[in-house]
Amino acid sequence: MMLVSIIRFWSYGWIDKLYIQPNFFFSYFGFDFIKPLGVYTYFVFAICGISSVFVALGYKYRIAITAFFLSFTYIELMDKTTYLNHYYFISILSFLLIFLPANAYYSLDAKQKGVSYQQIPKWTIDTIKLILGIVYFYAGLAKLNSDWLVKAMPLKIWLPSKYSIPLLGDLLQQEWMHYVFSYFGAIYDLTIPFLLLYRRTRIVAFIFVVIFHVLTRVLFPIGMFPYIMIISTLIFFDAKLHHGILYFISKWFKISKEKFDSQKTLVFNTFRHKLLLLFVSIFFVIQLLLPFRYLLYPGELFWTEEGFRFSWRVMLIEKAGYANFKIVDGKTGKRFYVDNDDFLTSFQQKQMATQPDFILQYAHYLKEHFESQGHQNIEVYVESYVALNGRLSSPYIDPEVDLTKQKESFKHKTWIIPFKDEIKGL
Repeated sequence: MMLVSIIRFWSYGWIDKLYIQPNFFFSYFGFDFIKPLGVYTYFVFAICGISSVFVALGYKYRIAITAFFLSFTYIELMDKTTYLNHYYFISILSFLLIFLPANAYYSLDAKQKGVSYQQIPKWTIDTIKLILGIVYFYAGLAKLNSDWLVKAMPLKIWLPSKYSIPLLGDLLQQEWMHYVFSYFGAIYDLTIPFLLLYRRTRIVAFIFVVIFHVLTRVLFPIGMFPYIMIISTLIFFDAKLHHGILYFISKWFKISKEKFDSQKTLVFNTFRHKLLLLFVSIFFVIQLLLPFRYLLYPGELFWTEEGFRFSWRVMLIEKAGYANFKIVDGKTGKRFYVDNDDFLTSFQQKQMATQPDFILQYAHYLKEHFESQGHQNIEVYVESYVALNGRLSSPYIDPEVDLTKQKESFKHKTWIIPFKDEIKGL
């Protein structure tokens, strides 16, 4: 699935459009050193694609999955303009897979070593189920807010634009349908991990998984994510289904599956077993707590977005913004306004205008740029307005604050103008 994703990304020309053409890139806090590498960026994508093939074949697995994790995460960190929850999901899943024996059975590694293990420790599979469960359940918790449940926002904005979809187009214009989608989405996310775990409801749950993700793919441009989630969900089924799939693959490619059916059990030595369990436990404590870091910040999360990323808050907000930057000579008072088209792509501008950390980073870039042109005593101010989930736009960043004096950190950004409404819920 990830090989297809890389090929798709490359074939659409997005590597050039997103990572080579722009003059400036928005880095993640603490990862400023990770930047696109010009034309060599293609090399990073090539490593990612090739390593995904090696992982799928189980060939030099430990090296391959490590290379995939590093290359994919590098791609993700090059520019936060392209941040998506499912990119983060792939990164943490591939990181976890580095420590799991995914090549123990039916792999080129097993064939070359002459050792194939049909039984592996149950917890190594349960960890993948758990990470999928976190994605779903936390996405459901995030939907328990007044905008989603009471106002059907932002679906009430998005769905009517899908009028051209056969059969569904007319229904999507109806307000009651917006609420059906909102409530079904919340209930689905909150219950689907448990329905998949229970044998008697597993098949029905998987049918819902397919319907849900196919529908979201039809309605929204979210790339490969629906297909990745559908395929990943197969991990919840027992070995009988997977042996059936492997039997079909073996027949198609004329592979002798029986050579791998050794009935052997993989057993970790005591020290390694305890070390792996400790590591996995720490990993999941972080995954369980990280989405709640927003509680450390005052103000409305959807407005400030402090603690919003990496928390499985999927498709919950529709923000439209405007940001006009003013360059001022601190001594003479002379000023001029910036044409953002000179520095950012239209996609970068859209993301920047509604996210405070983008605005701050861009302001510092403008200071450095104009200082390099000979300007002195540079101060940067911004006049910005943002509309959130159908509300009227309102001032976003304090226009009296010189952003060059503000530093990026994990602290609350006091120069964000408080939200004038209330969104109740998690």
